Amino acid sequence: MIRRLFLIFLCAVSFADLGLGQELRWPPEDPENWLLAFVDVETTGLQPGYHELVDIGLIYSDLKGRELGRLFERVMPEHPERTSPEAASVNGFSVERWDTLQTISAAELVQRITSFHNDIVKDNQQVILIAFNSWFDASFLEATFSAQESSVRSLYFYYVLDVPSMAWAVGMRGLSGANLAAELGIEDEPHEPLLHTGITGADLNLRVYRALRERAVAAGLW
Repeated sequence: MIRRLFLIFLCAVSFADLGLGQELRWPPEDPENWLLAFVDVETTGLQPGYHELVDIGLIYSDLKGRELGRLFERVMPEHPERTSPEAASVNGFSVERWDTLQTISAAELVQRITSFHNDIVKDNQQVILIAFNSWFDASFLEATFSAQESSVRSLYFYYVLDVPSMAWAVGMRGLSGANLAAELGIEDEPHEPLLHTGITGADLNLRVYRALRERAVAAGLW
């Protein structure tokens, strides 16, 4: 009995911290008040907190995949000398190239993401992050917000969904974006470093979601 009460207390505290209280209604009960945020980040390497964002794409939609808005920003990292060759070969980052493009600081990025979010999301709506590699994108987002004494959890629901798991659940085993795009009959994102960005990745995530949802609707599962 004590253990049960303790677990109830923990749940209550967690929901209170998220500003959810007892008013939370899940998507099947209240679909209009749930939104999706498809995100993809490009970075200087694989280690959040040491490596940094160099660009990010965000696309918000409703649960049916209808786009509500998109944001793309390039960021000049504070420590470009930490860039790994492998990362640069994927996203084309270099200080020289970024100097020729429109970039902002990490502090400005947090402000712009927050403003973008607030322009779309109503007070009673919850937003779920969806990424292709959810731990990676969410970790870099949190590290970026944390460095500005903020938290990405102030914007997004505490569940983070990932695209490959959605595909895996319906029997697809080719976990790469290219494989899923081919199997679903949709266009892949560019893989040329000068064309490959966070917004091309976020857009692919959204298109995969839409294609998977269409299959679910056709199968009577949605």
